[in-house]
Amino acid sequence: MAKVVVGLSGGVDSSVAAATLHKQGHDVIGLTLWLMKGKGQCCSEGMVDAAQLCEELEIPYHVVDTRDLFEEKIINYLVEGYSQGITPLPCSQCNRSVKFGPMLDYARRELGAETIATGHYARITHNPQTGRYELRRAVDRTKDQSYFLYDLTQEQLAATQFPLGEQTKAQTRAVASQLGLHTAEKPESQDLCLIEQHGSMQAFLDKYLAPKPGDIVDTNGQVLGQHTGIHHYTIGQRKGLGVSAPAPLYVVALDVARNRVIVGERDSVHQAHCIVDRVNWVSIQTADAPIAVQVQIRYRSPAVAATVVPLDDGSVKLVFAEPQFSVSPGQAAVWYDDDNRVLGGGLIRPYAPDEH
Repeated sequence: MAKVVVGLSGGVDSSVAAATLHKQGHDVIGLTLWLMKGKGQCCSEGMVDAAQLCEELEIPYHVVDTRDLFEEKIINYLVEGYSQGITPLPCSQCNRSVKFGPMLDYARRELGAETIATGHYARITHNPQTGRYELRRAVDRTKDQSYFLYDLTQEQLAATQFPLGEQTKAQTRAVASQLGLHTAEKPESQDLCLIEQHGSMQAFLDKYLAPKPGDIVDTNGQVLGQHTGIHHYTIGQRKGLGVSAPAPLYVVALDVARNRVIVGERDSVHQAHCIVDRVNWVSIQTADAPIAVQVQIRYRSPAVAATVVPLDDGSVKLVFAEPQFSVSPGQAAVWYDDDNRVLGGGLIRPYAPDEH
């Protein structure tokens, strides 16, 4: 069997991925990327559990220090994004630039392995007619993580295995119990690693961005209150605005140039279309004409009908069948076909305040 390097977070999913491949007879090597110090599955606590798992399986274990890379690619990316009035999605960026790419490079350069694996819930298939590796939703739709993996390259998909893609989370826990893994009952992480460490995204951002007070205004420009920094707000936010009105108000747009938070009633937070940049075509090479898709504009939202219209500059225009609530610049839009293949994805482009 082939040598496989398995990325270990210290959680039950990556543990079962490693144990499954080991049981199948693969030459498994455990590896954890050290992203940052502090509490959280990806850090010190996770390393201890990952090391213990490798002892249980009697397989080698490596820790690779990628803290500088994480600082450059993720922390700086987040801080810059929030300062510019967008809501960045760090996970897809992290998967491509910090996790899968560096892990595959290390596996090949230092460990003599051509294949890596993780505990993500997604599936990879190969289409012999197109020659492309296709990314598909997991069998367990409630745990499907393909949304966060849309930015992986063909080279990365070709060298990656997702052992959990064909099973449910309940089956994963059952396998962990059957194999006597110490992580079998470990609670699932609910937040971004940065939030786990700092307590909230606002607390994290306040370490890097100084308060910058400004006006909260309605869609007509009338001042309703004050804010302490636009980085504390996201499109569609309702709670914590600190202003009162006869009807509930939501953040409609963030005006960076004038340092204003624009609020309005719920109907004003709907968008009929958006532009998506930094597009990565996955299961198909590209599209040269409009295509009908199912698109997801945030991880926890259901996919909705839309049309992808390719633009000359490589970006696409997403036209929703029905206007969508809280289309947030900086978040990923990922589009699928009826077979649950990830056709492509990218980042929602910021729009001008008068586009709401």
